[in-house]
Amino acid sequence: MLNVTKNRIPLSKVQSRRFGAFGHITNPGAAEKLTYWLLGMLVFLILFMFVPWTQNIRAKGRTTTLTPEDRPQELHSRIDGRIEKWYVREGDTVKAGDTIVFISEIKDQYWDPQLLVRTKEQLVAKESMGEAYQKKILSLEKQIQAERKNLDLKLNQAQNKVRIARQKIAIDSAEVEAAKVAYKIAEEQYKRAEKMYSEQGIISLKDLEDRRNKKQETAAKMVAAENKLANAQQELINAMIDLNAIEAEYFSKIFKIESDIQSANSELFKTDEEIAKLNNQYANYSIRSRYWYITAPRDGQIVKIFKSGIGENVKADEPIATITALNPQLAVELYINPVDVPLMKINKKVRVIFDGWPTIVFSGWPGVSYGTFGGRVAAIDSDISPNGKYRILVKPDPDEHPWPKEIRVGAGAQGIALLNDVPVWYEIWRRINGFPPNFYQPEDKPVKKEK
Repeated sequence: MLNVTKNRIPLSKVQSRRFGAFGHITNPGAAEKLTYWLLGMLVFLILFMFVPWTQNIRAKGRTTTLTPEDRPQELHSRIDGRIEKWYVREGDTVKAGDTIVFISEIKDQYWDPQLLVRTKEQLVAKESMGEAYQKKILSLEKQIQAERKNLDLKLNQAQNKVRIARQKIAIDSAEVEAAKVAYKIAEEQYKRAEKMYSEQGIISLKDLEDRRNKKQETAAKMVAAENKLANAQQELINAMIDLNAIEAEYFSKIFKIESDIQSANSELFKTDEEIAKLNNQYANYSIRSRYWYITAPRDGQIVKIFKSGIGENVKADEPIATITALNPQLAVELYINPVDVPLMKINKKVRVIFDGWPTIVFSGWPGVSYGTFGGRVAAIDSDISPNGKYRILVKPDPDEHPWPKEIRVGAGAQGIALLNDVPVWYEIWRRINGFPPNFYQPEDKPVKKEK
């Protein structure tokens, strides 16, 4: 170290481990540099503690659709049948109403190719039978009207006979009374004449005999009048019997016709019931024939076929294929802890990360993150899910960059719900103490009215 030569040995070539003296030598500038470094790091750490940090809630989920009709759906067979022909294959795009597959019947009650025609013929026959019953009811009702008219005429005739018989009885009764009076007078005259002949002989025997004959004549007239009155009374009884018989006869006829009407109505009701059943059966057969062709319910793509080949049987409500929408309205369903549910609000901003997309995430600084997409909360379930968390639906944010078109339904996703901006030191202190995020709801400011 005397500097007697200009040749120098580089320190890098000196093996300091072989010489113990080097271990006792210190660099006088190293402590100063270390101090500067420590002070710089301390200043940087202090400044870093005051950097704004966005509080957030992270959750995992998967991609779904916002509307139910955009979600993948299975096409089911409505009837038991056998596959006869496929019109599509997996990956084909179809429009609403396009035929997917044709199936045939396997139940013997539907084998008849003229099933609808024969059912229609049965229906027409039953309808004709119903019309016949209606005509029969109308005819019977007309018969009732005719019988009622005949009843009125017969009753009038019978009542006239009764009236005449009563009048005749009144006349005969008067004649009987007159005959009785005449007989009484003749009897008195005969008694006086007999006394005059037997005691005084004032009158002759011939006059007495004339008085006796007159008495006999008046007695005969009285008996005849009484017989005539009895006959008139018997005629009245017969007339009243005929009147009652007429009423009974015609009422019996009317009741029988009404019974026939009720029977015809009963048969008509049964026919109407059978017609309703045949109409229902015909409609069922007609609708069932439409189920032979399974069609696409909407525009979409056939992604999976569960039944293969021709001649394979399918059961009712058994899935045959799956169809997905071509341009679904995508959404992300996330599952958050119950403690975070009060922090979620409709239209709350959320950053979404999709599986398969390169992503650099700084959850506290969403502005410098890469590969995240904007979203807003569209719905919050009010019922807890089987996994013990609450589900929220996140739709694309119209103010942000649109979501990738390559995303498929069912792909994994993560969400970061953005809350309040706080310093880094506050966030560290909050996490150490286990406090909830510093979330608050700003009050609505009153709107100033224009003057």
